[in-house]
Amino acid sequence: MHPTQLASHAPAKYDVTFKTTAGNFVVEVDRAWSPLGADRFYNLVKYGFYNGATFFRVVPHFVVQFGLSSNPNVNAAWKDANLHDDPVKGSNKTGYLSFASAGPNTRTTQVFINLADNPRLDGMGFSPFGKVVAGMSAVNKIYSGYGESPDQDQITSEGKSYTDKSFPKLDKIVSATISIPAAPAPHATAH
Repeated sequence: MHPTQLASHAPAKYDVTFKTTAGNFVVEVDRAWSPLGADRFYNLVKYGFYNGATFFRVVPHFVVQFGLSSNPNVNAAWKDANLHDDPVKGSNKTGYLSFASAGPNTRTTQVFINLADNPRLDGMGFSPFGKVVAGMSAVNKIYSGYGESPDQDQITSEGKSYTDKSFPKLDKIVSATISIPAAPAPHATAH
Protein backbone atom coordinates (compact mmCIF):
# COMPACT_ATOMS: atom_id res chain seq x y z
CA MET A 1 0.00 0.00 0.00
CA HIS A 2 3.06 2.29 0.31
CA PRO A 3 5.18 2.01 -2.86
CA THR A 4 7.88 4.42 -1.69
CA GLN A 5 8.66 2.10 1.24
CA LEU A 6 9.41 -0.83 -1.09
CA ALA A 7 12.81 0.37 -2.21
CA SER A 8 15.25 -2.45 -1.40
CA HIS A 9 18.09 -3.06 -3.81
CA ALA A 10 17.84 -6.49 -5.39
CA PRO A 11 20.71 -8.96 -5.28
CA ALA A 12 22.89 -9.04 -8.42
CA LYS A 13 21.01 -12.18 -9.50
CA TYR A 14 17.91 -13.83 -8.10
CA ASP A 15 15.31 -16.36 -9.15
CA VAL A 16 11.54 -16.12 -8.86
CA THR A 17 9.43 -19.27 -8.85
CA PHE A 18 5.91 -18.69 -10.13
CA LYS A 19 3.28 -21.25 -9.16
CA THR A 20 0.32 -20.71 -11.49
CA THR A 21 -2.90 -22.40 -12.52
CA ALA A 22 -1.20 -23.19 -15.87
CA GLY A 23 1.87 -24.78 -14.23
CA ASN A 24 5.07 -23.51 -12.68
CA PHE A 25 7.94 -21.54 -14.17
CA VAL A 26 11.15 -19.96 -12.92
CA VAL A 27 12.49 -16.54 -13.86
CA GLU A 28 16.15 -15.63 -13.46
CA VAL A 29 16.67 -11.90 -12.92
CA ASP A 30 19.98 -10.20 -13.66
CA ARG A 31 20.16 -6.76 -12.05
CA ALA A 32 22.93 -5.66 -14.47
CA TRP A 33 20.46 -5.81 -17.37
CA SER A 34 17.93 -3.35 -15.91
CA PRO A 35 18.75 -2.24 -12.34
CA LEU A 36 15.63 -0.19 -11.61
CA GLY A 37 13.36 -2.81 -13.14
CA ALA A 38 15.09 -5.64 -11.27
CA ASP A 39 14.75 -3.73 -7.98
CA ARG A 40 11.05 -2.99 -8.55
CA PHE A 41 10.29 -6.61 -9.49
CA TYR A 42 12.22 -7.85 -6.44
CA ASN A 43 10.19 -5.67 -4.09
CA LEU A 44 6.86 -6.52 -5.70
CA VAL A 45 7.55 -10.26 -5.47
CA LYS A 46 9.01 -10.04 -1.96
CA TYR A 47 5.86 -8.37 -0.63
CA GLY A 48 3.39 -10.66 -2.45
CA PHE A 49 2.06 -8.12 -4.96
CA TYR A 50 1.61 -10.68 -7.73
CA ASN A 51 0.00 -13.42 -5.61
CA GLY A 52 -3.55 -13.96 -6.88
CA ALA A 53 -3.05 -11.77 -9.96
CA THR A 54 -4.25 -12.89 -13.38
CA PHE A 55 -2.49 -13.16 -16.71
CA PHE A 56 -4.96 -10.70 -18.23
CA ARG A 57 -3.45 -10.09 -21.68
CA VAL A 58 -2.31 -13.00 -23.81
CA VAL A 59 -1.45 -12.43 -27.45
CA PRO A 60 -0.14 -15.70 -28.96
CA HIS A 61 3.29 -15.42 -30.60
CA PHE A 62 3.74 -12.01 -28.94
CA VAL A 63 3.36 -11.54 -25.15
CA VAL A 64 1.61 -12.65 -21.98
CA GLN A 65 1.08 -9.79 -19.53
CA PHE A 66 0.37 -9.61 -15.80
CA GLY A 67 0.92 -7.20 -12.96
CA LEU A 68 -2.39 -5.75 -11.87
CA SER A 69 -3.25 -6.76 -8.31
CA SER A 70 -6.45 -8.66 -7.57
CA ASN A 71 -7.04 -5.99 -4.87
CA PRO A 72 -8.28 -2.62 -6.24
CA ASN A 73 -6.91 -0.73 -3.19
CA VAL A 74 -3.41 -2.01 -3.96
CA ASN A 75 -3.77 -1.00 -7.62
CA ALA A 76 -4.83 2.51 -6.54
CA ALA A 77 -1.76 2.82 -4.31
CA TRP A 78 0.60 1.84 -7.16
CA LYS A 79 -1.16 3.72 -9.98
CA ASP A 80 1.29 6.62 -10.01
CA ALA A 81 4.39 4.87 -8.63
CA ASN A 82 6.24 5.46 -11.90
CA LEU A 83 9.73 4.13 -12.39
CA HIS A 84 12.37 5.81 -14.54
CA ASP A 85 13.37 3.86 -17.63
CA ASP A 86 16.49 1.72 -17.71
CA PRO A 87 18.63 1.76 -20.86
CA VAL A 88 17.88 -1.26 -23.06
CA LYS A 89 20.90 -3.55 -22.74
CA GLY A 90 19.37 -6.79 -24.03
CA SER A 91 16.74 -7.87 -26.52
CA ASN A 92 13.14 -8.93 -25.98
CA LYS A 93 13.74 -12.55 -26.93
CA THR A 94 11.40 -15.47 -26.32
CA GLY A 95 11.03 -16.00 -22.57
CA TYR A 96 12.48 -12.62 -21.58
CA LEU A 97 10.56 -10.31 -19.21
CA SER A 98 10.20 -6.53 -19.42
CA PHE A 99 7.99 -4.00 -17.68
CA ALA A 100 5.06 -2.69 -19.68
CA SER A 101 4.67 1.08 -19.92
CA ALA A 102 2.44 3.80 -21.30
CA GLY A 103 5.36 5.88 -22.54
CA PRO A 104 8.70 7.13 -21.19
CA ASN A 105 9.23 6.72 -17.44
CA THR A 106 5.80 5.20 -16.76
CA ARG A 107 6.69 1.67 -15.64
CA THR A 108 4.82 0.64 -12.47
CA THR A 109 3.85 -3.00 -11.80
CA GLN A 110 2.86 -4.57 -15.12
CA VAL A 111 5.23 -7.05 -16.69
CA PHE A 112 5.14 -9.07 -19.89
CA ILE A 113 6.84 -12.29 -20.94
CA ASN A 114 7.80 -12.42 -24.61
CA LEU A 115 6.24 -15.43 -26.34
CA ALA A 116 8.42 -14.85 -29.42
CA ASP A 117 11.49 -12.84 -30.34
CA ASN A 118 10.25 -9.23 -30.36
CA PRO A 119 13.30 -7.10 -31.27
CA ARG A 120 11.10 -4.17 -32.34
CA LEU A 121 10.26 -3.65 -28.62
CA ASP A 122 13.94 -2.94 -27.90
CA GLY A 123 13.83 0.32 -29.85
CA MET A 124 10.62 1.29 -28.04
CA GLY A 125 12.47 1.33 -24.70
CA PHE A 126 11.32 -1.99 -23.22
CA SER A 127 14.30 -3.13 -21.15
CA PRO A 128 14.43 -6.86 -20.31
CA PHE A 129 15.37 -7.59 -16.70
CA GLY A 130 15.05 -11.37 -16.58
CA LYS A 131 14.26 -14.54 -18.47
CA VAL A 132 12.31 -17.74 -17.98
CA VAL A 133 14.90 -20.46 -17.29
CA ALA A 134 12.50 -23.33 -16.50
CA GLY A 135 8.86 -24.00 -17.30
CA MET A 136 8.41 -22.08 -20.56
CA SER A 137 5.95 -24.85 -21.50
CA ALA A 138 3.73 -23.65 -18.61
CA VAL A 139 3.99 -20.05 -19.84
CA ASN A 140 2.87 -21.23 -23.28
CA LYS A 141 -0.17 -22.96 -21.69
CA ILE A 142 -1.51 -19.75 -20.10
CA TYR A 143 -5.09 -19.31 -21.29
CA SER A 144 -5.19 -17.10 -24.39
CA GLY A 145 -8.87 -17.36 -25.37
CA TYR A 146 -9.73 -13.83 -24.21
CA GLY A 147 -6.83 -12.17 -26.05
CA GLU A 148 -6.82 -8.49 -25.14
CA SER A 149 -10.50 -8.37 -24.08
CA PRO A 150 -10.10 -7.94 -20.29
CA ASP A 151 -10.29 -4.21 -19.62
CA GLN A 152 -7.23 -3.04 -17.68
CA ASP A 153 -9.06 -0.07 -16.17
CA GLN A 154 -11.77 -2.37 -14.81
CA ILE A 155 -9.18 -4.81 -13.45
CA THR A 156 -7.48 -1.85 -11.79
CA SER A 157 -10.68 -0.53 -10.21
CA GLU A 158 -12.56 -3.79 -9.50
CA GLY A 159 -9.82 -6.43 -9.23
CA LYS A 160 -10.76 -10.03 -8.61
CA SER A 161 -14.53 -9.48 -8.69
CA TYR A 162 -14.31 -8.26 -12.31
CA THR A 163 -11.96 -10.95 -13.60
CA ASP A 164 -13.72 -13.81 -11.78
CA LYS A 165 -17.13 -12.77 -13.10
CA SER A 166 -16.26 -11.67 -16.63
CA PHE A 167 -13.19 -13.76 -17.47
CA PRO A 168 -13.32 -16.92 -15.33
CA LYS A 169 -10.84 -18.87 -17.48
CA LEU A 170 -7.93 -16.46 -16.93
CA ASP A 171 -4.96 -18.24 -15.42
CA LYS A 172 -3.73 -16.89 -12.09
CA ILE A 173 -0.51 -16.61 -10.14
CA VAL A 174 -0.93 -18.72 -7.02
CA SER A 175 2.37 -17.53 -5.57
CA ALA A 176 5.66 -15.94 -6.60
CA THR A 177 8.69 -16.50 -4.36
CA ILE A 178 12.29 -15.33 -4.47
CA SER A 179 15.35 -17.50 -4.08
CA ILE A 180 18.97 -16.42 -4.29
CA PRO A 181 21.10 -18.85 -6.29
CA ALA A 182 24.03 -20.29 -4.39
CA ALA A 183 27.44 -19.01 -5.39
CA PRO A 184 29.43 -21.59 -7.35
CA ALA A 185 31.84 -23.56 -5.23
CA PRO A 186 35.45 -22.48 -5.65
CA HIS A 187 37.52 -24.86 -7.76
CA ALA A 188 40.13 -26.85 -5.90
CA THR A 189 43.64 -26.23 -7.13
CA ALA A 190 46.21 -28.97 -7.36
CA HIS A 191 49.65 -28.26 -5.91
